Amino acid sequence: MSIELKELEKKDYGKAIDFAVKGMHFERYTQNPTALRLYGRYFLYLEMERATQIIAAYEGEQLLGIIMATVKGEKKRYHGFWRSIYVKVFSFIMNHVLGGASSLYDDANSAMLKKYQETHLTDGEICFLAADPNTQGKGIGSKLLAELEKREHKKQIYLFTDNNCTWQFYEHKGFARVGEQEIEMEIGGKNVPLTCLLYAKTMGTV
Repeated sequence: MSIELKELEKKDYGKAIDFAVKGMHFERYTQNPTALRLYGRYFLYLEMERATQIIAAYEGEQLLGIIMATVKGEKKRYHGFWRSIYVKVFSFIMNHVLGGASSLYDDANSAMLKKYQETHLTDGEICFLAADPNTQGKGIGSKLLAELEKREHKKQIYLFTDNNCTWQFYEHKGFARVGEQEIEMEIGGKNVPLTCLLYAKTMGTV
């Protein structure tokens, strides 16, 4: 059966949350299943609220992967009232539970981007890309990225990732590492060292 690229269906939000949890290795920060699920939902809803492009890959009725991007000049079409409330409430709770850990990560990303934008113009950000871990070898991530590149041809797009994620994929697809910053977060009473990474590319170029 061929792979179809289309809008993410509401029935598959839960599966997209699972992709986020597994693909971004959230289990390295907590082993609590409920906490993982809640944070995965928060992450998905946060990026949906920001996104101007959401592209999902399906094989029949099965969701295989998803990519989200926010691009200047494009309308945010995925806003949901209850999703925005969830994001705000969870952000408040997370800031109290994690203290400054989450803001440390965000601050590192912001600092890298600010420095990069001093000499480069940017048009948008890939804020989420994940595929079903059971579909390795089908090139789902590559297909989703190729579709976004076609839609945003010649746009200068950046993305944040870290050494806990599959940053090698982006380098293979022609993204250049343009920022790097070491941080150490305290989560659940243990120190978690991370290397925050910033990548950028003019879409549609090798």
